[in-house]
Amino acid sequence: MESSENDDARVRVKSLVSKFCDKELTGISSGSSDKSKSEKTPGSAHSVCASQSSSKDVPLHFKKHLEKTPGSAHSVCASQSSSKDVPLHFKKHLKKTQWSKNQLQSDCQSVSSSKDVPLHFKKHLPETPRSVCASESSSKDVPLHFRKDQKVYGMPKYWGGHMSGVASLPKLNLMGPTAAVYPVKTSNIIEEAKFSPCLLKRTSIDDQPQNQLESPHWDYFEQATESTFEDNKTRHQDDLERAESTKSSTSGYSSSKTSGSGGFDSDVETVIYDNIQVICDICRKIAAVKTCLTCNVSFCEKDGRQHYKVDALNRHKLIDVCSEVERKRCLHYEKSLDFFCRTDQMSICSICAEGKHRGHDITEHRAWRTQQALSDDEEPEDKVVPPPGRIQFPSVKPNSVVLSWGNPKGLEGPKSFRIMWSSSQKVEGRLVIKNFHKIEISNLELGQQYFFSVATEDEDGNLSEWLTATVFTVVPPPRHLTKEHSDATSLTLKWMDGEKMEGIPQQFLIAVESPGKEPLVIHTHDYCKKVSDLEPDTKYTISVSTVVNDRCSEPISICTRTEPSLRQVLSKIGLEDQYDTKLTLSTVLEINQYDRSQRKPKSARAVPEAFLKQLMLLNTNARSATCVSQDGDKCNAINLLDLVTALFLCSDSALQQDLVLKMSLCQFAVPLLLPNSETREITMMLWSMRDIVRTFRPSQQAFLKSYCDERLVLSDIPLVSFVRLGKTSLSKSQMLNKLLCNNQQIHHTFCHRIMACCDVPRRISDGLVEISWYLPCGNRKIDKFTEPLAFTNMRGDIKTSARQFAFLCQASAAVYIYCDESETNYFKHLEGKHLEANIFLISSTQGKSYRLKQLTVNPRLKMTDISQIKKTDTELLKALQESVSKMLVSPQTKKVSLADLAYTAHCCQILVDEDRDECQTAWENASKITAKVTNISEFKDKQLPYQGNLWKAISWVETECWRLRKVGNNNPGNYCESIKEKEKELRNKQRSFEMTTAVECFHHGMTTSEVQRYHFLKWLEMELDNLSRHQLSALQDRYKELRQKSLEETKEIVETDNQISACSLRVVHFVRECGQLYNSVSCLPEYSRQRKNIEQLPGQCAQMMLDGFPLELVDGDATNIPIKWISQVLTELHNIMNSSSKLKVITVIGAENSGKSTLLNTMFGVRFAVNVGTCTRGAFIQLISVSKDIRKELGCDCIMLIDTEGLKPHRMVRDDHSHERDKEVASLAVALSDVVVVSISNDSSREKDLWEMVCHAFARLKGVSKKKPVCHFVHTNMYDMPALEQLKRSKELMEQLNEMIGKDVKMKKANINKLSDVIKFDVNNWSWYIPPVWDGTPPMAPVNVGYSATVYTLKKVLINDLQKCPERGDLIQFIGKVEQFWKTV
Repeated sequence: MESSENDDARVRVKSLVSKFCDKELTGISSGSSDKSKSEKTPGSAHSVCASQSSSKDVPLHFKKHLEKTPGSAHSVCASQSSSKDVPLHFKKHLKKTQWSKNQLQSDCQSVSSSKDVPLHFKKHLPETPRSVCASESSSKDVPLHFRKDQKVYGMPKYWGGHMSGVASLPKLNLMGPTAAVYPVKTSNIIEEAKFSPCLLKRTSIDDQPQNQLESPHWDYFEQATESTFEDNKTRHQDDLERAESTKSSTSGYSSSKTSGSGGFDSDVETVIYDNIQVICDICRKIAAVKTCLTCNVSFCEKDGRQHYKVDALNRHKLIDVCSEVERKRCLHYEKSLDFFCRTDQMSICSICAEGKHRGHDITEHRAWRTQQALSDDEEPEDKVVPPPGRIQFPSVKPNSVVLSWGNPKGLEGPKSFRIMWSSSQKVEGRLVIKNFHKIEISNLELGQQYFFSVATEDEDGNLSEWLTATVFTVVPPPRHLTKEHSDATSLTLKWMDGEKMEGIPQQFLIAVESPGKEPLVIHTHDYCKKVSDLEPDTKYTISVSTVVNDRCSEPISICTRTEPSLRQVLSKIGLEDQYDTKLTLSTVLEINQYDRSQRKPKSARAVPEAFLKQLMLLNTNARSATCVSQDGDKCNAINLLDLVTALFLCSDSALQQDLVLKMSLCQFAVPLLLPNSETREITMMLWSMRDIVRTFRPSQQAFLKSYCDERLVLSDIPLVSFVRLGKTSLSKSQMLNKLLCNNQQIHHTFCHRIMACCDVPRRISDGLVEISWYLPCGNRKIDKFTEPLAFTNMRGDIKTSARQFAFLCQASAAVYIYCDESETNYFKHLEGKHLEANIFLISSTQGKSYRLKQLTVNPRLKMTDISQIKKTDTELLKALQESVSKMLVSPQTKKVSLADLAYTAHCCQILVDEDRDECQTAWENASKITAKVTNISEFKDKQLPYQGNLWKAISWVETECWRLRKVGNNNPGNYCESIKEKEKELRNKQRSFEMTTAVECFHHGMTTSEVQRYHFLKWLEMELDNLSRHQLSALQDRYKELRQKSLEETKEIVETDNQISACSLRVVHFVRECGQLYNSVSCLPEYSRQRKNIEQLPGQCAQMMLDGFPLELVDGDATNIPIKWISQVLTELHNIMNSSSKLKVITVIGAENSGKSTLLNTMFGVRFAVNVGTCTRGAFIQLISVSKDIRKELGCDCIMLIDTEGLKPHRMVRDDHSHERDKEVASLAVALSDVVVVSISNDSSREKDLWEMVCHAFARLKGVSKKKPVCHFVHTNMYDMPALEQLKRSKELMEQLNEMIGKDVKMKKANINKLSDVIKFDVNNWSWYIPPVWDGTPPMAPVNVGYSATVYTLKKVLINDLQKCPERGDLIQFIGKVEQFWKTV
């Protein structure tokens, strides 16, 4: 019963202790994996052993400035050994502190005899400073290697300085049990201390190989002073003397040396344990004073009281605390040490025997004691075995080391070598090899210090002294260092883990260097870093190194240049103010000095204006304007791509759209993705490309002999992209130009380095993505591709334009990447990703040969050759053409419209210009109108009732009052009265109509802000064009065909013309409706809301004219001018211009389809309708402002342009007299003009009839105006003609016109005998021969340079003619002239 009570009490006490230890000691024992729970306790002491080296040895670096903890002390012990022993390698020494015996605590490790494997212990006390004492063994034992876990940060010396910092060392409550290190019995510790390989001197520097002595790249510690080292030496000597005195007064096991195993000196071990203060196993706070042998637990005075109070515990045996009890129990599992592991030479418990020591040579402790006693009586004979030669490391890699050593001197025959290696954290492995002197050790950890020990073993199993060398495994450098983006003062770097570094904690050091500037070193744990406070437009070298375990990898570097400040570039070219205020279309079209005398820019600030003026003239040489005339000095030049980027960034949406349209007509590539180097934003220019409409003929339409007339952003066509990785010798843009050009045409669509001034370094255009289209004409002899294609070209390196590259990979059908063979490793990061595009590599080998490869990234990265090696550009071009053609015929080829790519852009964090609120709101307003259109003719009847047949009837009645075409024999007075009554009835009937929903939506769209109004009108214009274009195009083709077959107008021609009118629906029809509403406003109540809204319409239309939209002067369907409406609109315009509206007028008349509208658009940059399916009907006016600099000289504030309907000879007589509309419109325009341009097509069959109509138009002026306009005759579509031939034809034309006037009876009655009686002209400069618009076969033909050059010359002459013309009135006086002349002609 008594025994049972004792057992129960023992179980309860042990259970209590076990629970406490599980909680408190987790993370302290060597078997623990949870190191985060160890507790920081003040009052701890720390000691670290380090060996002393001679003057030639590698210096020890001691770490200073450790944070002192109250009540703690730090000691550094350095022991000495003979020069033949293997050196012990230590980490840095801790800060020198006072020696405190009561506060010192060390974890003791001992080593076995020369034939036994050395023990390497790994201590991981998280947030805990460590104290380690290495006990000594014989000279043949393996050294112990110790490591301190300290986090350090700093900057290497060779990168510009020595900066060190030490993370605060964690603190350990050393009053608790020691770390879980098993005590190992060894031979006489004191006597063998001199021979222990753990405490040997370092080998001389001269004797060590270079790779052994190489110090770490990163030195975070300062060297200890000599006094510190001497203090450590003195402390260690004191320990030895104290241990020696203890040995002399104690008894125990024999201390003699044996060859197989060492004896166990319990007294010496007791001395060591007595230096450790044992704490209470219950409270873990106070020192223990008693140990219960029954419970095997130590108590403090308070917690031990239960053993005196409880009867069952009174019978337990209590003794004073001593090391003997602490030594006899397992520190892992609190079990008695009943077994001995011969393999590790240590006492273990039964659980350890089945655990980590399983498979070792294990015996009972008693049997081992008996064997030890017997072996102590025999003294083995010493046999000296020569050690191996010096250890060298031929190869050191991140995870493996190759080591070799020399032959042992004096030992012949077969040789065996014992090799052991360990890191500073744990024992790694051991093995024995025979007759080899070189071995590769694998599966090592990178960035770790490893200790390799080699000893010779003879046939009897005797070992030589251990030869030890240390080496650090290599830390792999980071990979794929890229510049994510940069601006003027900062850049962002991104990199990836080094090879096989995934999951390994690591740090990085970034070095930023620039010539003449102090280096900057940055420490980070991240894989992406933004470096700030840099200087604009400066070259920097950026290096990134990996740091693991205080070891630094080789740096990986890139050279980059910070972006110039966008504002600096804009300031250089004179656009600094326009970045915020934005350039407008009206500003660009303004007539200034440049329009009068073209001159090459002499400074960078003049470049934008020169480029824009030439681009508005559709001059394909406009890009040469970027080169300033400075005798080859390019300091003032700007790269063309930078100029285009700057202009688009400084333009409003209206000008951007116009620039894109003009560039596409010139066959220039246009911006698709526009970068902003200041905001780091990328914008997809979808809105800017909306206005591009092209006609082409794919293979299917070529077979059907029909054309496709498409708005390109809505066409589903394949997109093929070309990008660059790194630097390549081959010009990507040049190759693209050759790929785009037809066999008969060569044009520089994309700028390339060989073009003038394109070799100037880019500053703000890296990341720009341009787009151009290949459109077939249907002729297989000309077309390179039978289907339409879109080609994009990204400027700059894909490494620095990740968003653009990602967008192209998802949007394109194919992406061709120019790169060097050495750069192909970059694509490893694409492995496993889903890419919509087929990826092709155009890889070059040192720029001498090229090969086309297909890159597959999913599921694994794979490269497949699809062409042989190409050594010339021609061979490569042929391979590219074959590759693209093959892609086109594949049914899997991705086809997508640019409009549908907006979602892809959003996914790639790219903005879309159409996403702006004003644009989206305008689109919604326009969609409310177009959604109602199902049948155009029905829509016009229901939603635009004011301008139908009723308006035509009113127009006829209104003009009949003064023309009296059907008065007959009736009294003119009575006839006019009846006409007016009829007009009144029609007006009253018209006023019965209400404002329809479509007109209300139009009015709502016009009453918004200026920017939103422009977007609304453009959206409405484009959407209406999309609805009617295809039908109108077919009707126009039919009309042209009929006109070519018959010189006389037939019923079929008239019907086709009427169908064109009925199917036409444009913005002008809504403006007409507004005009008729305004004419009827008088019938509404004066203060009604509807009347107030309608009265705002003239002002809105005046603003529309300032936005660049033409105003209809003469209604082409009703052949009438709504005088009241036109007068009010021009009056509002006069007020908006602050009464500065003095004007002069230029008019174009001429034959139908002779290019009148195109001529005006090219000459002045305006936007009269010229799309396929549209033909001018009636007359339109548009206003161009004149610069203040030349207003006085020119004599006007603005110039009005009048575009008229084409003259049609042999028109069939109609009852409504509409067949006379073209003549009346031409006569009115001539009467209103200061300068008249007569456009004549190259059609000799109708030339005589046309001249007759022109002469009659001029003849009508005789009785209307005394002023004679200046006249120029322009022959369009005339190929190159010598000057003499032109002069000859001009004289013949003059004679022909004079002869025609002389024979005309009406002109004789009007007293007109020759041409000079009605017009003024310069004999030497009155007839012009303009080349064709296109230089080649459309749609891939650019605008003819000769056409734009001749038009510009004509423009200068017209402006000079205006200067000679007498001044006339302003817009108010112009209104009076319009009404007067319309009634007269």
